Amino acid sequence: MGFQQGLSGLNAAAQNLDVIGNNIANSNTVGFKQSNAQFADVYARSLTGAVSESRGLGTRVSAISQQFSQGNISTSSNPLDIAINGNGFFRMSDNGAVSYSRNGQFHLDKDGYIVNSDNLNLTGYPADDSGKIFNTTPANLRISTAQLPPSSTTSFDLEINLDSRVVIPTPLPAFSANDPTTYNGTTSGTVFDSLGNPHVFSMFFQKSAANSWDLYATVDGASDIAGVPIGVTLGGAASQALTFDSNGALTAPATPIAVSIDLATIDPTLGSTSPLDFTLDLSSATQFGTNFGVTSISQDGYSSGTLAGYTVSVEGFITGNYSNAETRTLGQIALANFTNPQGLTPIGDNLWLETAASGQPVVGAPGTGVLGILKSSAVEDSNVDLTAELVKMITTQRTYQANAKTIETQDAVLQTLVNL
Repeated sequence: MGFQQGLSGLNAAAQNLDVIGNNIANSNTVGFKQSNAQFADVYARSLTGAVSESRGLGTRVSAISQQFSQGNISTSSNPLDIAINGNGFFRMSDNGAVSYSRNGQFHLDKDGYIVNSDNLNLTGYPADDSGKIFNTTPANLRISTAQLPPSSTTSFDLEINLDSRVVIPTPLPAFSANDPTTYNGTTSGTVFDSLGNPHVFSMFFQKSAANSWDLYATVDGASDIAGVPIGVTLGGAASQALTFDSNGALTAPATPIAVSIDLATIDPTLGSTSPLDFTLDLSSATQFGTNFGVTSISQDGYSSGTLAGYTVSVEGFITGNYSNAETRTLGQIALANFTNPQGLTPIGDNLWLETAASGQPVVGAPGTGVLGILKSSAVEDSNVDLTAELVKMITTQRTYQANAKTIETQDAVLQTLVNL
Protein backbone atom coordinates (compact mmCIF):
# COMPACT_ATOMS: atom_id res chain seq x y z
CA MET A 1 0.00 0.00 0.00
CA GLY A 2 1.19 3.55 -0.67
CA PHE A 3 1.20 6.20 1.99
CA GLN A 4 3.54 8.54 0.13
CA GLN A 5 0.85 10.55 -1.65
CA GLY A 6 -0.97 11.43 1.55
CA LEU A 7 2.29 12.09 3.39
CA SER A 8 3.49 14.43 0.65
CA GLY A 9 0.18 16.25 0.78
CA LEU A 10 0.53 16.69 4.54
CA ASN A 11 4.05 18.05 4.16
CA ALA A 12 3.02 20.44 1.38
CA ALA A 13 0.01 21.69 3.35
CA ALA A 14 2.15 22.17 6.46
CA GLN A 15 4.70 24.22 4.49
CA ASN A 16 1.89 26.25 2.96
CA LEU A 17 0.55 26.96 6.44
CA ASP A 18 4.04 28.13 7.43
CA VAL A 19 4.05 30.59 4.51
CA ILE A 20 0.52 31.82 5.31
CA GLY A 21 1.41 32.17 8.99
CA ASN A 22 4.50 34.21 8.11
CA ASN A 23 2.39 36.50 5.93
CA ILE A 24 -0.12 37.03 8.72
CA ALA A 25 2.63 37.63 11.29
CA ASN A 26 4.09 40.37 9.07
CA SER A 27 0.81 42.01 8.08
CA ASN A 28 1.92 45.13 10.00
CA THR A 29 5.60 45.04 8.98
CA VAL A 30 6.52 48.13 6.96
CA GLY A 31 7.76 47.25 3.47
CA PHE A 32 7.02 43.52 3.85
CA LYS A 33 6.16 41.56 0.69
CA GLN A 34 3.89 38.54 1.00
CA SER A 35 4.92 35.09 -0.25
CA ASN A 36 3.02 32.33 -2.01
CA ALA A 37 3.86 28.61 -1.91
CA GLN A 38 3.96 27.03 -5.38
CA PHE A 39 3.40 23.30 -5.82
CA ALA A 40 4.42 20.64 -8.36
CA ASP A 41 3.25 17.07 -8.85
CA VAL A 42 5.67 14.13 -8.43
CA TYR A 43 5.95 11.11 -10.76
CA ALA A 44 8.40 8.22 -10.84
CA ARG A 45 10.50 7.62 -13.94
CA SER A 46 11.93 4.44 -15.39
CA LEU A 47 15.28 4.15 -17.15
CA THR A 48 13.53 4.59 -20.49
CA GLY A 49 11.49 7.64 -19.53
CA ALA A 50 8.11 8.32 -17.98
CA VAL A 51 6.14 5.30 -16.85
CA SER A 52 2.82 4.93 -18.61
CA GLU A 53 -0.28 4.66 -16.45
CA SER A 54 1.68 6.20 -13.56
CA ARG A 55 -0.49 7.03 -10.59
CA GLY A 56 1.88 9.71 -9.26
CA LEU A 57 3.74 9.97 -6.00
CA GLY A 58 2.04 13.05 -4.60
CA THR A 59 3.09 16.68 -4.48
CA ARG A 60 5.94 18.91 -3.35
CA VAL A 61 6.58 22.63 -2.76
CA SER A 62 8.47 23.71 -5.87
CA ALA A 63 9.10 27.33 -4.78
CA ILE A 64 8.12 30.01 -2.32
CA SER A 65 7.66 33.15 -4.37
CA GLN A 66 7.49 36.68 -2.95
CA GLN A 67 4.96 39.06 -4.49
CA PHE A 68 6.41 42.56 -5.00
CA SER A 69 3.11 44.34 -5.53
CA GLN A 70 2.67 47.87 -4.21
CA GLY A 71 1.58 48.24 -0.59
CA ASN A 72 -0.65 51.02 0.69
CA ILE A 73 1.08 54.25 1.73
CA SER A 74 0.40 55.64 5.21
CA THR A 75 1.47 59.06 6.44
CA SER A 76 3.66 59.71 9.48
CA SER A 77 5.15 62.69 11.31
CA ASN A 78 8.81 61.85 10.62
CA PRO A 79 10.22 63.60 7.50
CA LEU A 80 12.73 60.75 7.15
CA ASP A 81 9.96 58.17 6.87
CA ILE A 82 10.06 57.63 3.11
CA ALA A 83 7.81 55.42 0.99
CA ILE A 84 8.53 54.17 -2.53
CA ASN A 85 5.58 54.51 -4.90
CA GLY A 86 6.42 52.22 -7.79
CA ASN A 87 9.39 50.01 -8.61
CA GLY A 88 12.69 50.00 -6.79
CA PHE A 89 14.45 49.38 -3.50
CA PHE A 90 16.40 51.52 -1.09
CA ARG A 91 20.10 50.77 -1.36
CA MET A 92 21.52 50.08 2.12
CA SER A 93 25.19 49.77 3.06
CA ASP A 94 26.79 47.96 6.00
CA ASN A 95 30.42 49.08 5.78
CA GLY A 96 30.29 48.54 2.02
CA ALA A 97 28.16 45.36 2.04
CA VAL A 98 25.09 46.33 0.01
CA SER A 99 21.57 45.09 0.64
CA TYR A 100 18.15 46.28 -0.50
CA SER A 101 14.96 47.21 1.32
CA ARG A 102 11.45 48.60 0.87
CA ASN A 103 11.27 49.73 4.51
CA GLY A 104 11.81 53.51 4.50
CA GLN A 105 11.81 54.14 8.25
CA PHE A 106 15.00 56.18 8.66
CA HIS A 107 16.57 58.49 11.23
CA LEU A 108 19.86 60.31 11.79
CA ASP A 109 22.67 58.78 13.81
CA LYS A 110 25.00 60.80 16.05
CA ASP A 111 27.17 61.74 13.06
CA GLY A 112 24.29 62.92 10.89
CA TYR A 113 24.15 59.86 8.60
CA ILE A 114 20.74 58.56 7.48
CA VAL A 115 20.33 55.04 8.88
CA ASN A 116 17.62 52.46 9.52
CA SER A 117 16.82 50.72 12.81
CA ASP A 118 19.79 48.34 12.31
CA ASN A 119 22.17 51.28 11.66
CA LEU A 120 22.58 50.41 7.99
CA ASN A 121 23.37 53.51 5.93
CA LEU A 122 21.00 54.78 3.25
CA THR A 123 22.99 55.51 0.10
CA GLY A 124 22.55 58.14 -2.59
CA TYR A 125 24.29 60.95 -4.39
CA PRO A 126 26.12 63.58 -2.29
CA ALA A 127 25.98 67.34 -2.85
CA ASP A 128 28.82 69.86 -2.72
CA ASP A 129 28.84 73.04 -0.62
CA SER A 130 26.80 74.87 -3.26
CA GLY A 131 24.09 72.19 -3.40
CA LYS A 132 25.17 70.64 -6.72
CA ILE A 133 24.48 66.89 -6.96
CA PHE A 134 27.20 64.53 -8.16
CA ASN A 135 25.55 61.52 -9.86
CA THR A 136 28.53 59.20 -9.42
CA THR A 137 28.84 56.04 -7.33
CA PRO A 138 26.25 56.10 -4.53
CA ALA A 139 27.68 56.89 -1.10
CA ASN A 140 26.34 57.02 2.45
CA LEU A 141 24.02 60.02 2.76
CA ARG A 142 24.72 62.53 5.51
CA ILE A 143 22.80 65.63 6.61
CA SER A 144 25.35 68.17 7.75
CA THR A 145 24.33 70.39 10.66
CA ALA A 146 27.09 72.91 9.90
CA GLN A 147 26.06 76.54 9.59
CA LEU A 148 25.24 77.80 6.13
CA PRO A 149 27.93 80.46 5.47
CA PRO A 150 26.77 83.97 4.54
CA SER A 151 26.70 85.28 1.01
CA SER A 152 27.19 88.92 0.11
CA THR A 153 24.72 90.69 -2.16
CA THR A 154 25.67 90.72 -5.84
CA SER A 155 22.40 91.86 -7.40
CA PHE A 156 19.45 93.97 -6.25
CA ASP A 157 16.23 94.14 -8.31
CA LEU A 158 13.62 96.85 -7.85
CA GLU A 159 10.23 97.13 -9.56
CA ILE A 160 8.80 100.59 -8.93
CA ASN A 161 6.49 103.20 -10.41
CA LEU A 162 7.38 106.89 -10.30
CA ASP A 163 4.45 109.32 -10.41
CA SER A 164 4.64 111.30 -13.68
CA ARG A 165 2.24 113.92 -12.24
CA VAL A 166 4.79 115.21 -9.72
CA VAL A 167 5.37 118.97 -10.00
CA ILE A 168 9.02 119.97 -10.46
CA PRO A 169 9.93 122.75 -8.02
CA THR A 170 11.79 125.80 -9.33
CA PRO A 171 14.56 126.14 -8.59
CA LEU A 172 15.33 122.45 -8.12
CA PRO A 173 16.50 121.98 -4.50
CA ALA A 174 19.76 120.24 -3.65
CA PHE A 175 19.16 116.68 -2.46
CA SER A 176 19.33 115.94 1.25
CA ALA A 177 18.34 112.59 2.74
CA ASN A 178 17.23 114.46 5.86
CA ASP A 179 14.90 116.83 3.95
CA PRO A 180 11.81 115.11 2.48
CA THR A 181 11.07 118.20 0.36
CA THR A 182 14.14 117.47 -1.79
CA TYR A 183 12.88 114.15 -3.20
CA ASN A 184 9.58 112.78 -4.47
CA GLY A 185 9.72 109.19 -3.27
CA THR A 186 11.87 106.81 -1.28
CA THR A 187 12.12 103.07 -0.56
CA SER A 188 14.66 100.76 1.01
CA GLY A 189 15.80 97.16 1.15
CA THR A 190 18.36 95.01 2.91
CA VAL A 191 21.76 94.05 1.48
CA PHE A 192 24.37 91.76 3.07
CA ASP A 193 28.15 92.09 3.29
CA SER A 194 30.72 89.27 3.18
CA LEU A 195 30.18 88.44 6.87
CA GLY A 196 26.41 88.32 6.55
CA ASN A 197 25.84 91.66 8.27
CA PRO A 198 22.59 93.27 7.05
CA HIS A 199 22.64 96.87 5.82
CA VAL A 200 19.69 99.12 4.99
CA PHE A 201 20.05 100.34 1.42
CA SER A 202 17.79 103.40 0.95
CA MET A 203 16.96 104.90 -2.44
CA PHE A 204 15.64 108.43 -3.08
CA PHE A 205 14.01 109.59 -6.33
CA GLN A 206 14.01 113.28 -7.27
CA LYS A 207 12.22 114.45 -10.40
CA SER A 208 14.51 116.77 -12.33
CA ALA A 209 12.59 117.36 -15.60
CA ALA A 210 9.81 115.91 -17.71
CA ASN A 211 10.49 112.15 -18.00
CA SER A 212 13.77 112.62 -16.07
CA TRP A 213 14.69 111.68 -12.50
CA ASP A 214 17.79 111.56 -10.33
CA LEU A 215 18.44 108.59 -8.06
CA TYR A 216 20.38 108.93 -4.78
CA ALA A 217 21.16 106.25 -2.19
CA THR A 218 22.34 105.99 1.41
CA VAL A 219 23.30 103.02 3.60
CA ASP A 220 22.39 102.45 7.27
CA GLY A 221 21.02 105.96 7.61
CA ALA A 222 24.37 107.62 6.90
CA SER A 223 23.61 111.18 5.92
CA ASP A 224 25.06 113.21 3.10
CA ILE A 225 27.42 116.13 2.76
CA ALA A 226 26.22 118.87 0.38
CA GLY A 227 23.96 116.39 -1.41
CA VAL A 228 26.66 113.69 -1.72
CA PRO A 229 25.69 110.48 0.16
CA ILE A 230 28.42 109.19 2.46
CA GLY A 231 30.17 106.03 1.25
CA VAL A 232 27.79 105.22 -1.64
CA THR A 233 28.31 105.67 -5.37
CA LEU A 234 25.91 104.87 -8.21
CA GLY A 235 27.67 104.15 -11.48
CA GLY A 236 30.77 105.78 -10.02
CA ALA A 237 28.95 109.04 -9.20
CA ALA A 238 26.93 110.49 -6.33
CA SER A 239 23.68 110.10 -8.27
CA GLN A 240 22.25 108.29 -11.29
CA ALA A 241 20.03 109.89 -13.94
CA LEU A 242 16.90 107.96 -14.99
CA THR A 243 15.12 108.66 -18.29
CA PHE A 244 11.66 107.45 -19.39
CA ASP A 245 9.95 107.63 -22.77
CA SER A 246 6.48 109.05 -23.39
CA ASN A 247 4.94 105.63 -22.68
CA GLY A 248 6.46 105.47 -19.20
CA ALA A 249 9.14 102.86 -19.97
CA LEU A 250 12.72 103.26 -18.71
CA THR A 251 15.14 104.13 -21.53
CA ALA A 252 18.30 104.97 -19.55
CA PRO A 253 20.33 103.53 -18.04
CA ALA A 254 20.08 100.57 -20.41
CA THR A 255 22.06 98.27 -18.11
CA PRO A 256 22.00 97.63 -14.35
CA ILE A 257 23.59 100.33 -12.21
CA ALA A 258 26.90 99.50 -10.52
CA VAL A 259 26.56 100.25 -6.80
CA SER A 260 29.62 100.51 -4.54
CA ILE A 261 29.37 100.88 -0.75
CA ASP A 262 32.46 101.84 1.22
CA LEU A 263 31.71 99.91 4.41
CA ALA A 264 35.01 100.92 5.98
CA THR A 265 33.85 104.55 5.89
CA ILE A 266 30.31 103.83 7.13
CA ASP A 267 31.38 101.46 9.95
CA PRO A 268 35.09 100.65 10.29
CA THR A 269 34.43 98.09 13.08
CA LEU A 270 32.64 95.53 10.87
CA GLY A 271 35.71 93.84 9.37
CA SER A 272 33.86 92.72 6.24
CA THR A 273 35.06 93.10 2.67
CA SER A 274 34.94 96.72 1.55
CA PRO A 275 33.69 98.00 -0.77
CA LEU A 276 30.50 96.00 -1.10
CA ASP A 277 29.78 95.97 -4.84
CA PHE A 278 26.54 94.87 -6.47
CA THR A 279 24.27 95.78 -9.38
CA LEU A 280 20.94 97.60 -9.11
CA ASP A 281 18.47 96.51 -11.79
CA LEU A 282 15.73 99.07 -12.51
CA SER A 283 14.77 97.71 -15.93
CA SER A 284 11.19 97.10 -14.74
CA ALA A 285 10.75 100.66 -13.41
CA THR A 286 7.89 102.68 -14.90
CA GLN A 287 6.71 106.29 -14.89
CA PHE A 288 2.92 106.33 -15.08
CA GLY A 289 0.30 108.79 -13.91
CA THR A 290 -0.37 106.85 -10.70
CA ASN A 291 0.94 107.17 -7.19
CA PHE A 292 4.50 106.30 -6.30
CA GLY A 293 4.65 102.61 -5.39
CA VAL A 294 6.99 99.63 -5.08
CA THR A 295 5.90 96.37 -6.71
CA SER A 296 8.75 94.12 -5.56
CA ILE A 297 12.23 94.15 -4.09
CA SER A 298 14.64 91.22 -4.26
CA GLN A 299 18.35 90.60 -3.70
CA ASP A 300 20.54 87.48 -3.59
CA GLY A 301 22.53 87.91 -0.36
CA TYR A 302 21.86 86.33 3.01
CA SER A 303 23.27 86.00 6.52
CA SER A 304 24.58 82.77 8.02
CA GLY A 305 21.97 80.21 9.08
CA THR A 306 21.58 77.02 11.09
CA LEU A 307 19.73 73.93 9.90
CA ALA A 308 16.11 74.18 11.05
CA GLY A 309 14.67 71.18 9.18
CA TYR A 310 14.72 69.23 5.95
CA THR A 311 12.35 67.84 3.34
CA VAL A 312 12.55 65.03 0.77
CA SER A 313 11.08 65.57 -2.71
CA VAL A 314 9.50 62.96 -4.98
CA GLU A 315 12.79 62.87 -6.94
CA GLY A 316 14.69 62.06 -3.76
CA PHE A 317 16.32 65.46 -3.24
CA ILE A 318 17.00 66.15 0.44
CA THR A 319 16.64 69.90 0.98
CA GLY A 320 17.83 71.63 4.13
CA ASN A 321 15.79 74.56 5.46
CA TYR A 322 17.87 77.11 7.35
CA SER A 323 17.06 79.73 9.95
CA ASN A 324 17.90 82.53 7.50
CA ALA A 325 15.05 81.37 5.20
CA GLU A 326 17.51 79.88 2.71
CA THR A 327 17.43 76.32 1.38
CA ARG A 328 20.26 74.07 0.21
CA THR A 329 20.26 70.65 -1.46
CA LEU A 330 22.08 68.21 0.84
CA GLY A 331 21.93 65.06 -1.30
CA GLN A 332 19.71 62.79 -3.37
CA ILE A 333 18.45 59.30 -2.48
CA ALA A 334 19.29 56.55 -4.97
CA LEU A 335 17.02 53.60 -5.81
CA ALA A 336 17.85 50.23 -7.33
CA ASN A 337 15.70 47.89 -9.40
CA PHE A 338 16.15 44.37 -10.74
CA THR A 339 15.01 42.54 -13.85
CA ASN A 340 13.76 39.69 -11.66
CA PRO A 341 12.99 40.90 -8.11
CA GLN A 342 11.72 37.41 -7.20
CA GLY A 343 15.30 36.21 -7.63
CA LEU A 344 16.41 38.27 -4.62
CA THR A 345 17.26 36.38 -1.45
CA PRO A 346 15.44 37.57 1.70
CA ILE A 347 17.75 37.69 4.73
CA GLY A 348 15.35 39.12 7.31
CA ASP A 349 15.13 42.58 8.85
CA ASN A 350 13.26 43.74 5.71
CA LEU A 351 16.36 43.18 3.55
CA TRP A 352 17.16 41.33 0.34
CA LEU A 353 20.44 40.39 -1.30
CA GLU A 354 21.29 40.39 -4.99
CA THR A 355 21.71 36.95 -6.63
CA ALA A 356 22.53 35.65 -10.08
CA ALA A 357 18.80 34.95 -10.55
CA SER A 358 17.80 38.54 -9.80
CA GLY A 359 20.26 40.08 -12.23
CA GLN A 360 22.42 43.10 -11.58
CA PRO A 361 20.82 46.19 -10.02
CA VAL A 362 19.89 49.23 -12.10
CA VAL A 363 20.74 52.17 -9.85
CA GLY A 364 19.46 55.70 -10.45
CA ALA A 365 17.51 58.67 -9.15
CA PRO A 366 13.82 58.23 -8.22
CA GLY A 367 11.44 58.96 -11.08
CA THR A 368 13.97 58.07 -13.78
CA GLY A 369 13.68 55.04 -16.05
CA VAL A 370 11.59 52.32 -14.43
CA LEU A 371 12.24 53.57 -10.89
CA GLY A 372 9.35 54.80 -8.75
CA ILE A 373 9.00 58.10 -6.93
CA LEU A 374 9.28 58.87 -3.22
CA LYS A 375 6.86 60.25 -0.67
CA SER A 376 8.26 61.86 2.47
CA SER A 377 6.62 61.56 5.90
CA ALA A 378 5.05 58.28 4.80
CA VAL A 379 5.72 54.54 4.88
CA GLU A 380 4.71 51.67 2.62
CA ASP A 381 2.50 49.18 4.43
CA SER A 382 2.80 45.43 4.08
CA ASN A 383 1.06 44.18 0.93
CA VAL A 384 -0.51 41.26 2.85
CA ASP A 385 -4.28 40.99 2.35
CA LEU A 386 -5.25 39.69 5.78
CA THR A 387 -8.72 38.57 4.68
CA ALA A 388 -7.34 36.59 1.76
CA GLU A 389 -4.70 34.97 3.97
CA LEU A 390 -7.34 33.82 6.48
CA VAL A 391 -9.39 32.28 3.66
CA LYS A 392 -6.26 30.51 2.34
CA MET A 393 -5.58 29.23 5.85
CA ILE A 394 -9.04 27.66 6.00
CA THR A 395 -8.57 26.09 2.57
CA THR A 396 -5.14 24.73 3.48
CA GLN A 397 -6.52 23.32 6.72
CA ARG A 398 -9.14 21.41 4.70
CA THR A 399 -6.40 20.16 2.37
CA TYR A 400 -4.39 18.94 5.36
CA GLN A 401 -7.44 17.13 6.75
CA ALA A 402 -8.17 15.52 3.39
CA ASN A 403 -4.60 14.21 3.05
CA ALA A 404 -4.78 12.89 6.60
CA LYS A 405 -7.98 11.10 5.58
CA THR A 406 -6.12 9.53 2.66
CA ILE A 407 -3.55 8.06 5.07
CA GLU A 408 -6.32 6.93 7.40
CA THR A 409 -8.09 5.13 4.54
CA GLN A 410 -4.86 3.49 3.37
CA ASP A 411 -4.26 2.31 6.93
CA ALA A 412 -7.74 0.79 7.11
CA VAL A 413 -7.19 -1.09 3.85
CA LEU A 414 -3.83 -2.37 5.07
CA GLN A 415 -5.37 -3.49 8.34
CA THR A 416 -8.01 -5.48 6.40
CA LEU A 417 -5.28 -7.24 4.45
CA VAL A 418 -3.37 -8.07 7.60
CA ASN A 419 -6.49 -9.58 9.18
CA LEU A 420 -7.10 -11.96 6.26
